[in-house]
Amino acid sequence: MTSRIVVAGTDTDIGKTVFAAALVRAIGGVYWKPIQAGLDGETDSETVARLAGLSPDRIVDEAYRLRTPASPHFAAERDNVEIDEDKLRPQPTADPLVIELAGGLLVPITRQRLQIDVVAAWHLPVIVCAATRLGTINHTLLSIEALKRREIAILGVAFIGDENTDSRRTICEFGGVQCLGRLPRIDPLTPERLHEAFAKNFDATAWLSSGAPRP
Repeated sequence: MTSRIVVAGTDTDIGKTVFAAALVRAIGGVYWKPIQAGLDGETDSETVARLAGLSPDRIVDEAYRLRTPASPHFAAERDNVEIDEDKLRPQPTADPLVIELAGGLLVPITRQRLQIDVVAAWHLPVIVCAATRLGTINHTLLSIEALKRREIAILGVAFIGDENTDSRRTICEFGGVQCLGRLPRIDPLTPERLHEAFAKNFDATAWLSSGAPRP
């Protein structure tokens, strides 16, 4: 059984925080954002808590809260913070844990380590969130290739945005991965509308019961 799932994006600002909120509510889970880069306005943890209706005890504190909205390595340098990889290890939780990464997979955590290398050390399955907009085929296939090269298990790809049947088919066929579903644009974005859209388009409980796929 898969009790911990990593939510990764092909890029920043594609909707993976909204997807993570819907996922954690659907599976009755706990949410963790290891590194929050950018503290102006609502943080990702606060967004997830609001959209998923999570109580504070179901949000794991970030390991690092960095002021600058930038790649973690640069944001940490601006804040004069040294990131310790040991603090980025997922801790056991009583309920399923949803871990949302910072930006894309290959963003640097430090000057020596990429985020994807930290994920590889966790040995946890990954959901790749991909926007359906122009350019998604290239970004998503590169992300899938990078994960497979490091033998990281991929649960599948969750598409976010308007329908693009050909892009979805192309990515899954070339990438050799499962299409988990598509989360459409939701306007206005409310907790209940998000929950309904996710339940209609995804079967999250099956991901937990099926176990982690082979990389």
